Amino acid sequence: MQEQQRQAVARELLAAYREGPIDPLIQRYPGLEVTDSYRIQLEQVRQWVAEGDVVRGHKVGLSSAAMQRQLGVNQPDYGHLMESMFHLEGLPIDAARYLQPKVEPEIGFVLGAPLRGPGVTAAEAAAAVRYVVPALEIIDSRIKDWRIALPDTIADNASSGGLVLGSRFLDPSDVDIRLTGCVLRKGGEVIDTGAGAAVLGSPLNSLVWLANTVGPLGITLAEGHVVLPGSLTAAHPVAPGESVTAEFAGLGSVTAVFGKQEDV
Repeated sequence: MQEQQRQAVARELLAAYREGPIDPLIQRYPGLEVTDSYRIQLEQVRQWVAEGDVVRGHKVGLSSAAMQRQLGVNQPDYGHLMESMFHLEGLPIDAARYLQPKVEPEIGFVLGAPLRGPGVTAAEAAAAVRYVVPALEIIDSRIKDWRIALPDTIADNASSGGLVLGSRFLDPSDVDIRLTGCVLRKGGEVIDTGAGAAVLGSPLNSLVWLANTVGPLGITLAEGHVVLPGSLTAAHPVAPGESVTAEFAGLGSVTAVFGKQEDV
């Protein structure tokens, strides 16, 4: 794909946030490759930064077998977490800012030291984690009906939307994130369960994958940044007026409240 085409696709995706979902990219650009998609993603990030937003972390998507089956892909991807994507727990989230949102429970990392691949080991990644925290990611797609192939979701910033962090930040040595179980509730009703091992065997492996994937591209995972390593369960749709809670054994809980129009 030529640079002019990549910029045109980036503009199309940026417009979709305001105007609504677009047809799958891979259908209209059959030559679209993963490398093209990451360049399209970065073009959008540059635009957001130019408009005053700030990169505050990264997310790994499609890191569990459940999510790969759900979306029909066979490898992880990554996206950028912008400052504007962070929501405070318990306060109403304006659901109208999302097109077709879903929620995922994740064990979030807050970095206490930078990570730069290639060559990052699990031991180095673990040493860089300052806190683990319960998190809910709001994924969203600017592609109609979530009809995405891997190049589609990568170009669309790994289907990022927003996130809510819980208020309990733990030292990583205080919890075994591989064995941490999760119960996901919507309106008090259990809708899914999972465990940390669903994320590439351990969420830490996802952090290692991310550092070693973005490092050769000149990207450092910065101190203080948040990393979402991937969902412990499948993603579940959410609508205005609903609340979703993820309860993690030994780690605590986090709740996202999606406000009705009159609440926000």
